[in-house]
Amino acid sequence: MAEEKKPKAAKAPKAAASAAPAAGGAPAPRMKKHYEDVVREEMTKQFGYKNAHEVPQIEKIVLNMGVGEAVNDTKKVTSAAGDLGLIAGQRPVVTRARKAISTFKVRENMPIGAKVTLRKTRMYEFLDRLITVALPRVRDFRGLNPKSFDGRGNYALGIKEHIVFPEIDYDKAESILGMDIIVCTTAKTDDEARALLKAFNFPFRQ
Repeated sequence: MAEEKKPKAAKAPKAAASAAPAAGGAPAPRMKKHYEDVVREEMTKQFGYKNAHEVPQIEKIVLNMGVGEAVNDTKKVTSAAGDLGLIAGQRPVVTRARKAISTFKVRENMPIGAKVTLRKTRMYEFLDRLITVALPRVRDFRGLNPKSFDGRGNYALGIKEHIVFPEIDYDKAESILGMDIIVCTTAKTDDEARALLKAFNFPFRQ
Protein backbone atom coordinates (compact mmCIF):
# COMPACT_ATOMS: atom_id res chain seq x y z
CA MET A 1 0.00 0.00 0.00
CA ALA A 2 1.36 3.37 -1.06
CA GLU A 3 2.44 5.64 1.75
CA GLU A 4 0.12 8.63 2.15
CA LYS A 5 1.90 11.96 1.51
CA LYS A 6 1.69 14.52 4.27
CA PRO A 7 0.55 18.00 3.22
CA LYS A 8 3.36 20.56 3.17
CA ALA A 9 3.27 23.18 5.87
CA ALA A 10 2.29 26.61 4.64
CA LYS A 11 5.19 28.99 4.28
CA ALA A 12 5.26 31.93 6.63
CA PRO A 13 4.63 35.24 4.84
CA LYS A 14 7.76 37.25 4.09
CA ALA A 15 8.38 40.33 6.16
CA ALA A 16 7.38 43.58 4.52
CA ALA A 17 10.19 45.38 2.74
CA SER A 18 9.81 48.42 4.92
CA ALA A 19 7.94 48.85 8.15
CA ALA A 20 5.23 51.47 8.37
CA PRO A 21 6.29 54.64 10.18
CA ALA A 22 5.50 54.73 13.84
CA ALA A 23 2.23 56.39 14.67
CA GLY A 24 2.68 59.91 15.95
CA GLY A 25 6.25 60.28 14.63
CA ALA A 26 8.17 63.51 15.09
CA PRO A 27 5.91 66.57 15.22
CA ALA A 28 5.95 68.85 12.18
CA PRO A 29 7.91 72.12 12.60
CA ARG A 30 5.78 74.91 14.02
CA MET A 31 6.30 77.15 10.98
CA LYS A 32 5.33 74.39 8.56
CA LYS A 33 2.10 73.82 10.45
CA HIS A 34 1.51 77.59 10.44
CA TYR A 35 1.85 77.58 6.64
CA GLU A 36 -0.56 74.70 6.20
CA ASP A 37 -3.15 75.96 8.68
CA VAL A 38 -2.97 79.75 8.27
CA VAL A 39 -0.71 81.10 5.53
CA ARG A 40 -2.08 79.04 2.65
CA GLU A 41 -5.65 80.13 3.39
CA GLU A 42 -4.69 83.80 3.78
CA MET A 43 -2.77 83.78 0.48
CA THR A 44 -5.65 82.10 -1.35
CA LYS A 45 -8.11 84.74 -0.12
CA GLN A 46 -5.78 87.61 -1.02
CA PHE A 47 -4.77 86.47 -4.52
CA GLY A 48 -7.68 84.23 -5.48
CA TYR A 49 -5.72 81.07 -6.28
CA LYS A 50 -7.91 78.33 -7.73
CA ASN A 51 -5.54 75.48 -6.99
CA ALA A 52 -3.67 74.70 -3.77
CA HIS A 53 -0.51 74.10 -5.80
CA GLU A 54 -0.59 77.72 -7.01
CA VAL A 55 -0.08 79.08 -3.51
CA PRO A 56 3.55 80.25 -3.13
CA GLN A 57 5.73 78.68 -0.49
CA ILE A 58 9.25 79.03 0.83
CA GLU A 59 11.45 76.68 -1.18
CA LYS A 60 14.83 77.07 0.52
CA ILE A 61 16.93 79.40 2.67
CA VAL A 62 20.57 80.04 1.82
CA LEU A 63 22.96 81.29 4.52
CA ASN A 64 26.22 82.85 3.37
CA MET A 65 29.04 84.04 5.60
CA GLY A 66 32.03 85.89 4.12
CA VAL A 67 35.27 86.14 6.09
CA GLY A 68 37.42 89.10 5.05
CA GLU A 69 40.00 88.25 7.71
CA ALA A 70 40.69 84.97 5.92
CA VAL A 71 43.24 86.82 3.78
CA ASN A 72 45.56 86.93 6.78
CA ASP A 73 44.40 83.80 8.60
CA THR A 74 42.64 80.94 6.79
CA LYS A 75 41.77 79.39 10.16
CA LYS A 76 39.12 82.09 10.47
CA VAL A 77 37.14 80.31 7.73
CA THR A 78 37.18 77.05 9.69
CA SER A 79 35.89 78.88 12.76
CA ALA A 80 33.20 80.67 10.72
CA ALA A 81 32.08 77.41 9.13
CA GLY A 82 31.80 75.85 12.58
CA ASP A 83 29.62 78.70 13.84
CA LEU A 84 27.46 78.62 10.70
CA GLY A 85 26.98 74.89 11.17
CA LEU A 86 25.72 75.50 14.72
CA ILE A 87 23.27 78.15 13.49
CA ALA A 88 21.98 76.10 10.57
CA GLY A 89 22.01 72.67 12.19
CA GLN A 90 23.66 71.41 9.02
CA ARG A 91 27.25 71.15 7.80
CA PRO A 92 28.17 74.14 5.60
CA VAL A 93 30.30 74.24 2.46
CA VAL A 94 33.49 76.33 2.41
CA THR A 95 33.39 78.88 -0.41
CA ARG A 96 36.55 79.67 -2.37
CA ALA A 97 37.71 82.55 -4.54
CA ARG A 98 37.11 81.93 -8.25
CA LYS A 99 39.98 84.14 -9.31
CA ALA A 100 42.91 85.98 -7.79
CA ILE A 101 42.50 89.64 -6.79
CA SER A 102 45.91 91.10 -6.02
CA THR A 103 44.46 94.33 -4.61
CA PHE A 104 42.84 92.38 -1.76
CA LYS A 105 45.62 89.76 -1.56
CA VAL A 106 43.16 87.07 -2.59
CA ARG A 107 44.55 84.02 -4.37
CA GLU A 108 42.59 81.75 -6.70
CA ASN A 109 40.81 78.90 -4.88
CA MET A 110 41.53 80.55 -1.53
CA PRO A 111 38.88 79.82 1.19
CA ILE A 112 36.98 83.05 1.87
CA GLY A 113 33.74 82.02 3.56
CA ALA A 114 31.06 79.40 4.11
CA LYS A 115 27.50 78.81 3.01
CA VAL A 116 24.68 76.35 3.61
CA THR A 117 21.33 75.67 1.94
CA LEU A 118 18.40 74.66 4.13
CA ARG A 119 15.26 72.88 2.94
CA LYS A 120 12.15 71.28 4.46
CA THR A 121 12.32 70.65 8.23
CA ARG A 122 15.63 72.42 8.93
CA MET A 123 14.50 75.37 6.82
CA TYR A 124 11.30 75.82 8.86
CA GLU A 125 13.15 75.39 12.15
CA PHE A 126 15.72 78.03 11.18
CA LEU A 127 12.94 80.37 10.03
CA ASP A 128 11.29 80.03 13.43
CA ARG A 129 14.50 80.90 15.30
CA LEU A 130 15.26 83.79 12.95
CA ILE A 131 11.89 85.50 13.41
CA THR A 132 11.18 84.76 17.07
CA VAL A 133 14.67 84.88 18.60
CA ALA A 134 17.46 86.28 16.41
CA LEU A 135 15.89 89.39 14.84
CA PRO A 136 14.46 90.69 18.15
CA ARG A 137 18.00 90.50 19.58
CA VAL A 138 19.48 92.73 16.86
CA ARG A 139 20.59 96.04 18.36
CA ASP A 140 18.52 99.07 17.29
CA PHE A 141 16.35 96.86 15.10
CA ARG A 142 13.77 98.92 13.21
CA GLY A 143 12.34 96.29 10.92
CA LEU A 144 13.34 94.62 7.66
CA ASN A 145 13.56 96.47 4.36
CA PRO A 146 10.32 95.62 2.47
CA LYS A 147 12.00 96.33 -0.89
CA SER A 148 14.88 93.85 -0.75
CA PHE A 149 13.32 91.49 -3.31
CA ASP A 150 15.00 90.51 -6.58
CA GLY A 151 11.99 90.68 -8.90
CA ARG A 152 11.59 86.88 -8.89
CA GLY A 153 10.10 86.43 -5.44
CA ASN A 154 13.35 85.97 -3.49
CA TYR A 155 14.23 88.07 -0.43
CA ALA A 156 17.66 88.99 0.95
CA LEU A 157 18.58 90.34 4.37
CA GLY A 158 21.82 90.88 6.21
CA ILE A 159 22.78 90.18 9.82
CA LYS A 160 25.76 92.19 11.10
CA GLU A 161 26.42 90.07 14.18
CA HIS A 162 25.95 86.32 14.07
CA ILE A 163 25.92 86.18 17.86
CA VAL A 164 22.22 87.14 17.82
CA PHE A 165 21.51 83.46 17.20
CA PRO A 166 21.10 81.52 20.46
CA GLU A 167 23.34 78.69 19.23
CA ILE A 168 26.40 80.95 19.44
CA ASP A 169 28.04 81.48 22.82
CA TYR A 170 29.22 85.10 22.89
CA ASP A 171 32.09 84.29 25.26
CA LYS A 172 33.42 81.51 23.02
CA ALA A 173 33.03 83.27 19.65
CA GLU A 174 36.44 84.08 18.17
CA SER A 175 35.10 87.09 16.26
CA ILE A 176 31.84 88.82 15.35
CA LEU A 177 30.80 87.90 11.83
CA GLY A 178 28.11 89.12 9.47
CA MET A 179 25.98 86.91 7.26
CA ASP A 180 23.57 87.13 4.37
CA ILE A 181 20.26 85.26 4.41
CA ILE A 182 18.45 84.58 1.12
CA VAL A 183 14.86 83.37 1.37
CA CYS A 184 13.88 81.71 -1.92
CA THR A 185 10.17 81.32 -2.63
CA THR A 186 8.07 79.89 -5.46
CA ALA A 187 6.21 83.21 -5.82
CA LYS A 188 6.07 84.64 -9.34
CA THR A 189 6.02 88.28 -8.22
CA ASP A 190 7.56 90.31 -5.42
CA ASP A 191 4.09 91.31 -4.17
CA GLU A 192 3.16 87.66 -3.68
CA ALA A 193 6.48 86.92 -1.99
CA ARG A 194 6.10 89.94 0.30
CA ALA A 195 2.60 88.82 1.29
CA LEU A 196 3.91 85.30 1.91
CA LEU A 197 6.68 86.47 4.24
CA LYS A 198 4.33 88.88 6.02
CA ALA A 199 2.05 85.92 6.71
CA PHE A 200 5.07 84.25 8.34
CA ASN A 201 5.35 87.34 10.58
CA PHE A 202 8.47 88.80 8.96
CA PRO A 203 8.88 92.17 10.74
CA PHE A 204 8.96 94.51 7.72
CA ARG A 205 9.29 98.25 8.25
CA GLN A 206 6.06 100.15 7.70
